[in-house]
Amino acid sequence: MNDQHILRAYDRDLEAIQAHVLKMGGLVEDAILKGTDALTARDVEAAERVRQGDKVIDALEESLNDEVARIIALRAPMARDLRVLLSVLRLSASLERVGDYAKNIAKRVTVLAESPGLGGADASLKRMAREVQGMLRDTLDAFVRRDAELARDVLTRDEGVDQMYNALFREILTFMLEDPRTITPSMHLHFIAKNLERMGDLVTNMAEQVIYLVTGEKPQDERPKGDRTAFMGSPGANGA
Repeated sequence: MNDQHILRAYDRDLEAIQAHVLKMGGLVEDAILKGTDALTARDVEAAERVRQGDKVIDALEESLNDEVARIIALRAPMARDLRVLLSVLRLSASLERVGDYAKNIAKRVTVLAESPGLGGADASLKRMAREVQGMLRDTLDAFVRRDAELARDVLTRDEGVDQMYNALFREILTFMLEDPRTITPSMHLHFIAKNLERMGDLVTNMAEQVIYLVTGEKPQDERPKGDRTAFMGSPGANGA
């Protein structure tokens, strides 16, 4: 096998794993929106489909990790190509965690199925989900296009997600103070909001990784944070 053929095969390998990331990202975007749609509709069956779909996302991450390990072992990549492979591993790990948060939102639909919506909370959660999904879509586009400016734009938008979370937090707190009967559904809605806020943080981490991939440097400026709350524990991606 000549050197030119080896290089072409290597290029195909790199293209394949990047396509793999995009496939995984598309499934995660879908899970974010379908999970919140199921919440708004109190649709337990749709929520269960989101939960089952997380298994596919997990399997894709595992497959991608195996493929990256294979390429590193066979090709011994240098410099920039190695940075691509390491970035792929970090992006896929963040995607898997975002998928876990989407799954956890779907899990809470079962508990909330018999509860009516509280004020505008469902609509606020839907807006948060759309913003996070849009940030993720643009981050994946920035990855494909090697567009550091688009990735930097994503960084600025995370503060908006935090502000939406803070506003919803205050609304949920008001529900509980005014009517103790809303405490249980309010707590579940809070955890859903917190999951969405943490998805935004993970997507922001992904955008920073794209900037590193393109420029070779991580952003130096401390990103603005709008979340100033500390309430009712800390929902994790796997146990919330």
